[in-house]
Amino acid sequence: MRRAWPLLQSRRETTKLKRPMRNPYEVLGVPKTAGEAEIKKAYRKLAKTYHPDTNKDAKAKDRFAEANSAYEILGEPEKRRQFDRGEIDGDFDARLDNVYPDDAPSPIREAATGDMLSLTPAPYGNTGGSFDSEAPDFEATLTVETSLREHLGRQLDLATRDATDRLIGGFLIDAVDEAGYLRESIDAVAERLGASLDRVAGVLKLVQSFDPAGVAARDLAECLALQLREKDRFDPAMQALVSRLDLVAKRDFSALRRLCGVDDEDLVEMLGEIRRLDPKPGRAFGSSGVEVLIPDVFVRAAPDGSWLVELNGEALPRVLVNQSYYARVVRGAKAEGDKAFLSEALQTANWLTRSLEQRARTILKVATEIVRQQDGFFVHGVTHLRPLNLKTVAEAIGMHESTVSRVTSNKAIGTSRGTLEMKYFFTAAIPGAAGTAAHSSEAVRHRIKQLVDGETSDDVLSDDALVQKLRHEGVDIARRTVAKYRESLRIPSSIERRRERYAQGGMVAGVMMAR
Repeated sequence: MRRAWPLLQSRRETTKLKRPMRNPYEVLGVPKTAGEAEIKKAYRKLAKTYHPDTNKDAKAKDRFAEANSAYEILGEPEKRRQFDRGEIDGDFDARLDNVYPDDAPSPIREAATGDMLSLTPAPYGNTGGSFDSEAPDFEATLTVETSLREHLGRQLDLATRDATDRLIGGFLIDAVDEAGYLRESIDAVAERLGASLDRVAGVLKLVQSFDPAGVAARDLAECLALQLREKDRFDPAMQALVSRLDLVAKRDFSALRRLCGVDDEDLVEMLGEIRRLDPKPGRAFGSSGVEVLIPDVFVRAAPDGSWLVELNGEALPRVLVNQSYYARVVRGAKAEGDKAFLSEALQTANWLTRSLEQRARTILKVATEIVRQQDGFFVHGVTHLRPLNLKTVAEAIGMHESTVSRVTSNKAIGTSRGTLEMKYFFTAAIPGAAGTAAHSSEAVRHRIKQLVDGETSDDVLSDDALVQKLRHEGVDIARRTVAKYRESLRIPSSIERRRERYAQGGMVAGVMMAR
C-alpha cells in the first residue's frame, strides 16, 4: 500500500506566511507627488522587466508580484488616498502565487492511513504535493515560442482594466500583422465596434507604447517615430528627417541638410540612428521556422577530376511490397473474386515501385546532364555559367522537354558552392559580340554587380557605360537589358549612386575637418 507521508502541521489549519510590503512608492520608484501617468509608466516598466515569461531570474517573480501589489494601491485613486492617510498599512502577501485571488488552494486529501495531507497550490497546475499524479513535463514548455499577439495581449491585460478598452485593444492587436504593422484603419475599427474614433485612437496610442517599440504603427515613418520617442530622440530635426523618408531613399543629402537644419556631422549621426532602428519590430515573435532546401542530388568532385552525381536517399520516397504478406493472404482467399482482387492490388503496388524507381533514374539522368553542360560553373563559379534550356537537356538524354520540366521543378542540387535549385542552371542566352559564344544571363547579371561594386566616387558607371564595358568583354547587350538586370539586383541608378558617394565623401571630409 502506498503511504502518504504526514506533515508536521497535518492536523493544524494551514496559514499563509505574510511579509510586510515595502512602501509602494519605493517599489515603483516614484515620488509621492507623482501623477497617474508617471505611476503607470513606472509600473509598466517594472512589469515588462520582471515578467516571469521573459525574465527567468529567481527573484524576478517576487519583484513582479511586488510591483503588481504596489500598483493595486497607487493605481486606484481611492486606495492611494487611503494609503497616504495611513488607513492601509501595506501588510499583505506579495507572493507570486497570491497575485491571482481566483486561484483557490487545492483541497485537503485524506490518505489511506487517516493522516491529513495539506496541499499548497502548485505554481504550474494542480499536481503540486500529490504523490499519485505524474510530474508536469517542463521540457515541453521550453521551446514554445511566444507569438506577437500573445505578447501584446499580456501587456494589454496589465495596462488597462477597462473592459471596453480591452475589447478595442484586442481587436487592434488582432489587426497587427507579423511585421508589427496595423493593417486596418482606426476608422474601420471604430465603425465595426460601434466606438468613438477618439476612444479607438486613445487605445491605439496605448498599444503603440507596448514592447517591442514601434509596434502597431500604420506606416514606416510612424514605426520609426515610435522607436525614436522610446529612445527620447524624436527632436524637431529628427521629426523632419522621418517625414521625408523618400529623400533618404533617394540619398538626397543636400536637401535633407536644408530640411533638418543640421550640418554634415549631425546628419551622419541622425542617419546612423535611423539605420539602427528595426523597420519590422514584430518579426522577432513567433516567426515561422526557416525552411531548409533539401538537395535531391549531390555533386562532388572525383579523384580523377570528374564529377560524381548521386541521389540523396533521404529525399526519396520509400515504398516496398511485402511479398510474404501477400502470399499469406492469397493462401487464405477462397473465392476467385478475392484472388483476382489481390492479384490486381499486387500489380498496382509493383507498378508504383517501378514508377518510383524510374523517377529516381530520370532525376539522376537529368542532373548528370546538367553537371556535364555546366562543368565551368562547378569549376570556376557563376561567371562561367553557360546558357542552357530544357530542350538541350531533353535532346541529350532522349526525353521529352515536358518530362525534363517536371523533373527539374522543385528539385535541388547540393554542390560545393551551395544548394541550388535545378532551374537555376537554365538561363537565357545573351548573344556574344562579333560572333563570339553566347553568355548566360545569370553570368551577365553577376558581372554587372561586379562592375558596380568596383566603381569609385569619381567614376560612377551609367547604364551606357556598363553597356560599353560589357561589349568590350564580348557581351552584345542592350541598354534596357542592363537597366532591367540592375533593377533586379536592387542597384540604384547612376545618378543616385553618384549623389550618395559624393555626399558621403563630403560628409566624411566635413567630419574630419570638424575633428
